[in-house]
Amino acid sequence: MELTVLGLSFTLFLILGVPVAFAIGLSSVATILVAGLPVAVVFQKMVGGMQVFSFLAIPFFVFAGELMLYGGIADRIVRFANSLVGHVRGGLGMSNVVGCTLFGGVAGSPLADVSAIGSVMIPLMKKEGYDADYAVNVTTHASLVGAIMPTSHNMIIFTLATSGIASVSVLSLILAGLIPALILTICNLGAAYYVAVKRGYPTHGKFPGWAEVMRAFGAALPGLLVIVIILAGILSGAFTATESASIAVAWALAITVLVYRSLSWHSFLKACAKACKTTGVVLLLIGISAAFGYFMALYEVPQLTGELMKSVSDKPWVIFLMINLLLFVLGTFLDMAATILICTPIFMPIAMQFGMDPTQFGIVMLINCALGLNTPPVGSVQFVGCAIGGISVGQVMRTIAPFYGALGICLMLVTYVPAFSLWLPSLVK
Repeated sequence: MELTVLGLSFTLFLILGVPVAFAIGLSSVATILVAGLPVAVVFQKMVGGMQVFSFLAIPFFVFAGELMLYGGIADRIVRFANSLVGHVRGGLGMSNVVGCTLFGGVAGSPLADVSAIGSVMIPLMKKEGYDADYAVNVTTHASLVGAIMPTSHNMIIFTLATSGIASVSVLSLILAGLIPALILTICNLGAAYYVAVKRGYPTHGKFPGWAEVMRAFGAALPGLLVIVIILAGILSGAFTATESASIAVAWALAITVLVYRSLSWHSFLKACAKACKTTGVVLLLIGISAAFGYFMALYEVPQLTGELMKSVSDKPWVIFLMINLLLFVLGTFLDMAATILICTPIFMPIAMQFGMDPTQFGIVMLINCALGLNTPPVGSVQFVGCAIGGISVGQVMRTIAPFYGALGICLMLVTYVPAFSLWLPSLVK
């Protein structure tokens, strides 16, 4: 009875348009009342869920991303990407993919990525004769790479969600995401090129020469170094994964204020306000999801789900496919952090039971969640891209198939070829 109340009330609140965090909290309270337990249990679990030292990385990574967004780093990255691949067929689309990948590694946020690169590239592509749906699809899908890059705060959230299930270190997750990020970028380049050739888009000038490429690279290098600093610092033991987030903030401030001198006081205040808002939402969601997760564990939701899936098939490849499909469906209705916090305790034990490594599952989860960011009705990345491009979501969805296909190929490779996500972490064990 209690489990029925938990599931139905949560679904009902989502249908009514209640924000996810409040839907989780209200469904938890409803379950408490039906079960006859003290309401204080919800608040105890909320407080306990947020009192984790490693969560200090979340506000710092978010703040670093906002500083990068408002500090003019995106413009330099776009110029470098354009000098590198702008001469190829559909060159601006290819430049967009490379620029989003590089900025995603710096900011660690798909939403910041599409806001920064999209505001530069989408209007430019439309001006050069590219269709708005193509410009938006290229940008929104390329920006998803930021979810699996070293500066992604969603990796910290995933390590929290695995508490009590398996031990997944932030370092192993950071390393595990590098090769899948490269694969996803190549797939996005393939999709962008395929559509550009099919539609007959022009090249964007001639190759400017390696001297110009190196000049553009030199201008973008200080911003791009944040990835190298984080990886080198953690691997060398100079600082922990949690401390690396504060290093990212210090570096972002130094670059945008002292080197580029592009961060105004007004922009700094906007970055602070946006980081505070995002951090508050994420931590509220983490706390409330801890209470929600308590009930799922109490009423054995992972075990019941596992039994149901095993009744369909006992073949690992079928189970992994079902997990991906369910995560995709749930990701269309939930934000990324909510999907990670709710679904990890349910599906991770099942994936482990059928032989998937916890770290590999983490990357599979993050890619699925990233796909949800670009899928209505809760596709925040897609909404931002459409707003910048001045086009409706319906128009974009009609031509999204090649880009979904690129993301699907990457997801299947990471799901069924463990080496793509586990080779680099194995080198540092």
